[in-house]
Amino acid sequence: MTEKARKPFASKHSHRSPEQVDPAIRAALAHNTEKGELACAVAFRLADELQQPPAAIGEAADLLGIRLVKCQMGLFGYAPEKKIVQAAATVDPGLKDAILRGLENDRLPCREAWHIAKAFSMSRMGVSAACEALAIKIRPCQLGAF
Repeated sequence: MTEKARKPFASKHSHRSPEQVDPAIRAALAHNTEKGELACAVAFRLADELQQPPAAIGEAADLLGIRLVKCQMGLFGYAPEKKIVQAAATVDPGLKDAILRGLENDRLPCREAWHIAKAFSMSRMGVSAACEALAIKIRPCQLGAF
């Protein structure tokens, strides 16, 4: 990747340089990146395999100019719309209560959205759709994308 290609992502991490990326993470990213992109689900698989926090994979991707795509919450990385999640028509009162209890600074952390999805035996994008209907932002991303 050229410096110009990596600058928008890497600029979030001014304290680190691409040369400081862990060699194991660098190799895993090299083998799992397609056309300069890394899907969210693949990033999480790599984090699990390498026993690293998802944020470490996201930061390494940023530093190496790799674009994170196909957010499992449907919030970014889809062409051409970028965001594919749609607001739910209705939100179950129990789900709404769980979302409201999980808020931090009026936002639902991605990690908490995943916990809620698991607790309600629903898809992650289902929780995201409920948040859209409730006008609640999901933030921060576990990978550091937003």
